[in-house]
Amino acid sequence: MRRMIPQLTDRTALTQHRARATREALFLHEDVAAEAQERLNEVNRTFTDAVVVTPFPELWPGFRTVPDAEVLELEPQSQDLVIHALCLHWANDPVGQLVQCRRALRPDGLLLCATLGGQTLHELRAVLAEAEAAVSGGLSPRVLPMADIRDLGGLMQRAGLALPVADTFTRRVTYRDALHLMHDLRAMGETSALTGRPRHFTKRSVLMEAARRYHEAFGDADGRVGATVETVWLTGWAPADSQPQPLRPGSATHSLAEALRPKD
Repeated sequence: MRRMIPQLTDRTALTQHRARATREALFLHEDVAAEAQERLNEVNRTFTDAVVVTPFPELWPGFRTVPDAEVLELEPQSQDLVIHALCLHWANDPVGQLVQCRRALRPDGLLLCATLGGQTLHELRAVLAEAEAAVSGGLSPRVLPMADIRDLGGLMQRAGLALPVADTFTRRVTYRDALHLMHDLRAMGETSALTGRPRHFTKRSVLMEAARRYHEAFGDADGRVGATVETVWLTGWAPADSQPQPLRPGSATHSLAEALRPKD
C-alpha cells in the first residue's frame, strides 16, 4: 500500500513566495554555498559529476542545478556528488528527498545536505504565539516546524546512507525590530507556506503586540533584536564495498575489560 505523506507545505504558495525573493536577502543561501565549498576542499576526492538541489540556481555558478521539487530530476547512479542546499525544511517528505539523492549517487558518492534546524527563529515563533493568544484568544500555524539535529541525523540512516555525520552551526542575526525581521523573511522567500496557514492577512494588532514582546524579550542594549538561525549539515556516502565496515558482533579478539586494565 502506498505511504500517504502529510502535505505540511503548500508547494504552490512556496513557489510564489520564492519568486518574490531578492538577491540581496539570500545571504543564508550564499553562506551555505561558501561553506559547501570549504567542506569539499577538505575531502580528498575529485568530483566530476556534481549537482545541487536548490531553489536559487543563480547562487551556484559552475554547478548543474535542479529544483527542490517533490520528485527530483535526478537519474539513478548519475552523480558522484549531490548537494541539497537549504531547502529540506520545506519538503513534505524529507526522507524521500534524501532517498532520491542517495539513489542518484554512484557507489561511494557523497551527499552534502544543509538545512535549517529546530532552533531557527525560536524567538519569532514564541512571540507570535503569545501575541496571537493575547489579542485573538487563539493560535494559528504561522511558522514552519523544524527538526533538531538528532532527528535529522536519523534521516540519513533511514535513507540508506553510509558513514552519516550531522553537525550544526548557530548564528545570531540582528534587526532593527521584529517587523524588519518579518520583512526580511519575505525577501528571502521564507514566509509561511504551510498548508494550514491562515488565508487572511494577520491583524496589525497581532503584529504590533508581537513586535513589542520581541523587543522586551530579545532586544539588546542598542535597541536592536536578535534572531537565531541554526544550520544543520548532514554528510553521508552511498554505500560501497571499499568503505570501512563495522566488525561483526562477537568477532572481537580482546575484551573491553582487558583493554581498560591498567598497565603494570
